[in-house]
Amino acid sequence: MDKSMLIGVVAGAVAVTAIGGVAGYKVLHPEPTYADVVNVQPVTKDIRTAHKVCKEVPVTRQAPVRDQDRIAGTAIGAVLGGVLGNQIGGGNGKTVATVAGAAAGGYAGNRVQKSMQESDRQTVMDTRCRTEYSNQKKILGYNVTYHLGEKQGVVRMDYDPGQHIPVRDGQLVLTPPVNENPS
Repeated sequence: MDKSMLIGVVAGAVAVTAIGGVAGYKVLHPEPTYADVVNVQPVTKDIRTAHKVCKEVPVTRQAPVRDQDRIAGTAIGAVLGGVLGNQIGGGNGKTVATVAGAAAGGYAGNRVQKSMQESDRQTVMDTRCRTEYSNQKKILGYNVTYHLGEKQGVVRMDYDPGQHIPVRDGQLVLTPPVNENPS
């Protein structure tokens, strides 16, 4: 056997022994497939949301005025005042009494209609709104304390992992598991 063959055999034996040693170590000391979860703390943020609350309430107000100039009251008062004034006196005095009665009756009719219009009330339903606020907590993520072998650590996750976090190639798998049976 020549020297290069002997080196090759020794190198091969060393390689086989090393590979066997690594494989044997992995069999005797397998890598963990999950980390144990010790604690899960939700990380939250308070959100204040505004919303409008409306309700119907009765409101009493002056009724709309149809005769702003109070022509009807003035006319009716003038006619009645004229009729009453016409009952008084005789001759030219009767004419003066009729005109004076019509003028006084027109004024009185105007004032009576004004008083009636101002006291005429109506109740209508009116919508009243106000802004109210509600508080909610929004979960931003979870601070998860875990044990992986002898190591303890904390990691922020998007979901609550439950009791275990999967491990692949010695690293935590932080993505949520895919549901293979969607309902």
